[in-house]
Amino acid sequence: MHFEPRYSTLVELFQQAIQTHGSRELFGTKKDGRWIWTTYTEFGSMVDRFRGGLASLGVERGDCVAIVSDNRVEWAVAAYACYGLGASYVPMYEAQHPKEWEFIVRDCEAKVLIVASDAIRAKAGALFDTSPSLRHIVVLGVVLGVVLGVVPVVPDEALGEARAANTNGTAAARGGRVVSYDSLLNSGRSVPSIVPAPNDTAGLIYTSGTTGNPKGVILTHANIASNVSATRAIFPIEFADRSLSFLPWAHVFGQTVELHTLLSTGAAMAICEGVDRILDNLAEVQPTLLFSVPRIFNKIYTSVQQQLAARPKPVQLLVKEALKATAKERAGERLRVRELALLTLVDRLVFSKVRARFGGKLKYAFSGGAALSREVAEFIDSLGILVYEGYGLTETSPIATANSPGSRKIGSVGRPLPGVRVEIDPATGVSKPAPDGKSMRFEGEVVVYGHNVMKGYLKRPEENAAVFTKDGGFRTGDMGYVDAQGFLFLTGRIKEQYKLENGKYVVPTPLEEALKLSPYVVNAMVYGDNRPYNVGLVVANVPAVRRWAETEHLRLPNDEAALLKDERVRALFKGELEKQAAAFKGFESVRDFALIADDFTTDNGMLTPSLKLKRRKVVETYGSILDQLYAGAKKAKRSAAGAPAA
Repeated sequence: MHFEPRYSTLVELFQQAIQTHGSRELFGTKKDGRWIWTTYTEFGSMVDRFRGGLASLGVERGDCVAIVSDNRVEWAVAAYACYGLGASYVPMYEAQHPKEWEFIVRDCEAKVLIVASDAIRAKAGALFDTSPSLRHIVVLGVVLGVVLGVVPVVPDEALGEARAANTNGTAAARGGRVVSYDSLLNSGRSVPSIVPAPNDTAGLIYTSGTTGNPKGVILTHANIASNVSATRAIFPIEFADRSLSFLPWAHVFGQTVELHTLLSTGAAMAICEGVDRILDNLAEVQPTLLFSVPRIFNKIYTSVQQQLAARPKPVQLLVKEALKATAKERAGERLRVRELALLTLVDRLVFSKVRARFGGKLKYAFSGGAALSREVAEFIDSLGILVYEGYGLTETSPIATANSPGSRKIGSVGRPLPGVRVEIDPATGVSKPAPDGKSMRFEGEVVVYGHNVMKGYLKRPEENAAVFTKDGGFRTGDMGYVDAQGFLFLTGRIKEQYKLENGKYVVPTPLEEALKLSPYVVNAMVYGDNRPYNVGLVVANVPAVRRWAETEHLRLPNDEAALLKDERVRALFKGELEKQAAAFKGFESVRDFALIADDFTTDNGMLTPSLKLKRRKVVETYGSILDQLYAGAKKAKRSAAGAPAA
């Protein structure tokens, strides 16, 4: 388990990167239809200047600086400026509710809050009154203003005026406390970078809070820097590599594995214009690396499947045979000449066109944040794009295990990183028959040990006591097992597991992910806690259903609510649910379901900013519909028995 990290702090990582890769391109941002690149030297200068600006606001070692912003050059500038002052960086999402911003700013006692725009500043206007520690708000303004040297983005005097609609104090009381990013960047103050201790706090990343208020995860310089070091030890990332950055750096996966790791190698990152522009930006930027979550791969999978379904039958058969050939290849079997020729043909007709949508230069992709369906992983792999799936949590900085070149097993989340150890808790573990029916496997809670394990939760002594083992391991809350070759396989989340009335335990997430592979399903929640069986709440892809109806020459109701109750539509979904759930045990399947049109989103409070389902909120919102699914079955059962229905 011993591992000697390449970096001990993020300041060391930053300084080495700037000195080594000065003239290379680092960040790309799109302006007026063209990509403009910031070099390592330019970035280093901005960090030095903004460090002086933050110091002029009184930021010093041990302080917290919070930020509400999506990915942008200034986000990274502010992060490394904080590290050089010995301050902790506390990122938040633009999509979060202002009440969560308020909670986090108060909880971490932030001295400065950086916001992406004056519109966000307006929403956060009351924080001066509710957060005693907060002294200044810094407004970023236009992303390319810094790169091009356009100043000021927003006049300080305009920002200093309080808006009566969202402040409790007077404009005079706010004067001078709200400043622009550019004014700090051009303050002229020079402050040399300190050298923090490895155990100093680099940042606080607040967990999603699916069941309550977010918890501040304390990550040290050593936590993150050693995770970067271990990632580089197993992945051959080079300075010529390039990514399209769309995973939020406010999330630990995007921050550590993309921002810090690529910066350390001299690689480049183009900052995506928005989720709706991912495919367009991929074609323009032509990345060699892709950092993503299963949701993106799932969308690609369903999109390609829909396109294939519209192709002539002979083409569909060719693709099917080609997929069989790639499966043989993965299993280590030698392909015959006919199979090789078939693969070449299908690659030219279909697979190469899909790869072109990624820019055509993609070497491999990294998937994290949630389990990737084996079906999807094998399909993406067959297209000629190697996907390396890993596993970790905010509390593990984040990577604990990962598949890597020369050490890859689809369906697993890989082996532990150098310096990390993974064990199955003997107190919760049980021996279960393996799928092959010939062997047993020991399955239980996954416990992680190593340099990546957090310092603890901020101001949460009781929760710290609950998650740490006596010998310093972190209890992840995830269930899994380790095979004979040391690969970790996840089987579910302990908190999401529930028991049916018959005593059977159900882990809903894998089934939900399978259901979402249907082109007609946008989202799904499986429910059955202390109930006789599972039911499902299914968000229908209404446009896809209407296209299906046109293909089948069916006339469906124009009214959306009536369409979702149409028996022909329900029959379509029943078939889709049965198909996707075929690999699951009988008691895990969905017995009945309700179709809804409104998706689960961050805006309606049913998804966290990292896109995890807030089950409690969904049940609270749709509880009456879920109850009706069980009531309907009870009514039918009574009728069949000859009893009164009411």
